[in-house]
Order: sequence, then C-alpha cells, then structure tokens
Amino acid sequence: MNKVISINSSIKNFNKTITVDGDKSLSIRWALLASQAEGRSKAYNLLMSEDILFTLKCLKKLGIKINLNKKYCEIIGKGINNFNYKKNLTLNAGNSGTLSRLILALLIRSPFKIKLIGDRSLSKRDFSRVIRPLKKFGASFYPKNKSTLPIYIKGSESIKAIKYYETKGSAQIKSCIMLAALNATGTTKIIALKSRNHTEILFKYLKIPIKVKNKKNLTLIEVKKKNQIDNFNYNIPSDISSSAFFLVLTLLSKNSKLTIKNVNINPSRTGCISILNKMGAKITFKNTKYYKGEKIADISVKSAKNLKAIKCPTKYNSSAIDEFLIIFLVAAKSKGISFFKNLSELNQKESPRLKLGSKILNMMGIKTELTNHSIKIFGNPNLKLNKVYKIKNYLKDHRIFMMSTIAGLAFGGNWKINDADSINTSFPNFLKIIKNLGGKIR
Repeated sequence: MNKVISINSSIKNFNKTITVDGDKSLSIRWALLASQAEGRSKAYNLLMSEDILFTLKCLKKLGIKINLNKKYCEIIGKGINNFNYKKNLTLNAGNSGTLSRLILALLIRSPFKIKLIGDRSLSKRDFSRVIRPLKKFGASFYPKNKSTLPIYIKGSESIKAIKYYETKGSAQIKSCIMLAALNATGTTKIIALKSRNHTEILFKYLKIPIKVKNKKNLTLIEVKKKNQIDNFNYNIPSDISSSAFFLVLTLLSKNSKLTIKNVNINPSRTGCISILNKMGAKITFKNTKYYKGEKIADISVKSAKNLKAIKCPTKYNSSAIDEFLIIFLVAAKSKGISFFKNLSELNQKESPRLKLGSKILNMMGIKTELTNHSIKIFGNPNLKLNKVYKIKNYLKDHRIFMMSTIAGLAFGGNWKINDADSINTSFPNFLKIIKNLGGKIR
C-alpha cells in the first residue's frame, strides 16, 4: 500500500506537552534478552511498531511464549539457548536492521540451518559486518561469501570466546558480539569505536559478567558467559530519535514551545541535542533521573530566531546517526555553510540517506556539495517555500518520509509525500502527534 499525504500550509505557533512512542533500541533489546531470561518478563510502553512486531514473531517461531495486550507485553523466557529449534525454519526480520543482526547472535548454537529473510530494503544491506565475528565464534553461513539476505545460519555445539576489533562505530555489531558471548566459553573481548551503549547498560543491570572501559574514541568490553538471566520488567522510556523530529519542528516554527516527557537521554544518543544547541537552539533537560542505568528526562525547546551554521565535530556522529536528516533541515535555515563529514554509515541505513537528504534539500532550493561520506549545506535564513514538492521513489524510508513532513510544515509549499505507511516500522503515532500540534495534513 502506498499511502500519500498532502501538506499545503506551514504549521501555526503551538505551546504543547507531548509524549512520544517507546524507544526502539530498548524495545528490541528487551525482547531479545527477555527471551533468554528465566520466567516471565514484562515491558510497559513497548514500541508497537512493525520492527518490534517482527521481533516478537521471530521469537514465537523459536518457541517463546508471548502475551501482548494494551497495558504490557509479557515474554516467558526459557533461559539461554533454549529456543525450540526446528528444521526448515525461516525467520522474517521485515525492515529491521537491529533485529536481523542481533538475532543472528542468539542462533549460534542452532543444530539446524535457519533462514533469515527481510524486506526489499533490508535485503540490500550489508551483513558481512556481523557474519565475520559470528564465524569466529563458530557459526556457519550459507551460501558462502554471501553478505546480503536471504542467508542461512547454522550454529555449533562448541562456541568459544573471541577477541574482535569493531571499526565502524556500529552498536549493532557490538551488541551482536555481546549477545553471542552469552553462549561462548571464556572471555569475549571487544575493542569498539564509540556507539550507543544500551546493551552494555542492560548487561550490567542483568548482572551478566561485563567490564567496560572507555578510552578516548574507543570502548573496551569484556563479557563472560552467564548460566542464568533472571526475568525482568522494564518501563520503556520515550525514543529520542522520534523526539528529534518535533524538536526541530519547534525550532523552525514561529513563537512555539514544546516539552516532550520521559525521554531516554542516554549520552550515547544525545549527539543531535549537542549539535542543535551549537547551531543556536536552547534545548534543555528537566526532571532528570536514572532508570535501570538509563538517563531519562523531560526535554524542553523553543523556537530559534538566529540559527547558525556548524562545522560538525565528528565526535557526535555515532550519537546522532539517525538524526542527521532532520539536522540537515536546520542547516538549510541557518546562516552560513554547514559541513558534516565521515557519514558513510548513513548510506548503510534503510536508504542512501546522505544522497537522498541532499536531493531533498536541492529540491527546496538549498545548494549542497556532496561526496560519499560528507555534505556541505549552504544555508538560507530566509528560506520559505511556495512551489510543489513531490517525494516519491525514496525507497520507503521512514526517516525520509518524516524529514519531508517536517520540511513541509516548517517551510511551506505544497507537498505530496508518498509512503506514509513507512512510519509503521518505527513510529506509528508520528502523524497523530503532528496533528495534535496543529499540523494540517490530508
């Protein structure tokens, strides 16, 4: 289904308090670790997106009992490596890169080949990044030398700890190795570029033997096997990546204020806040607290009058990787030339986001200079749009859709944006919240 929305006017000023959907990264990690725990674990405010529903479906196929209702999701775990493995089993990860790469780690003791498939977009993405370390643990993959879905994984009875250098700054690779280590004899050691650390925090909370040391741009991790993980309940905080779209909409709108309640502000995820504040925003945290190791707060933001360009420090890249598309819109409105580099990882997402983000800015009359890993954006503080803008054939990327929606509401013009159903993968309530803020969408 190709659902199309129309936006014909910019949003009027607003002063609102909202709550956004649960954190996707934590929702998937909770489900996977709950499947390895002993007994009943419950999650409240679990993100009910397609990525999470595919996660639950995969776990059910592996013999895990799941009870889902409006109040909570309950997973009845059977312990580490106690999946019900069957011959000719196929697992469908849909569009989820996190699910597909992390669940492979939990299958490395499977006595049978398990086929992993995904949708058209996911099937174009690189899996060699997790195949390599899992092979070192002892898993086998078929066809040999294939690095895209569909692929088959077959485990081994003898899984031994490894030492691995993670060089991409990818939390998915790091987390995959950590989950595989739950089945490995010995101490698994990882030297990784800095990336989001939800898995490390969850391991510490669950008392899985883990040591973490931070050195400049590297994280040194040691993980040992644990015989049993206790069941655990979790109240999922709101997702900062989803919140970023409304923070930017507020910045770019006139005379507006917004507070977003109970957001996960884990420092490995707040790069976008740091970048936007350097560009002239005044985004603040209130009611800060810690929940099971994660930092949570209410986020407040006001309209910004004098936005300025940024030469973005690369130290923020890993902690803002999902938000760069929306940050580019702020650069488009800023005074001066913004420069972002070392962003090749953006092209490993659901679409080549660096290229497509630049294309949308060009459509809006914003000059860019693009390479495979960098972009210069020539800002226009007086940017106002009045033409017709059609967003079609953008590979059904949910963040491309949301970026385009914010652009239409912030800058005006007549927008027709395809693939509205793409938001179901990560943020089903996006348009509902937009309408709550006063955005007129048809």
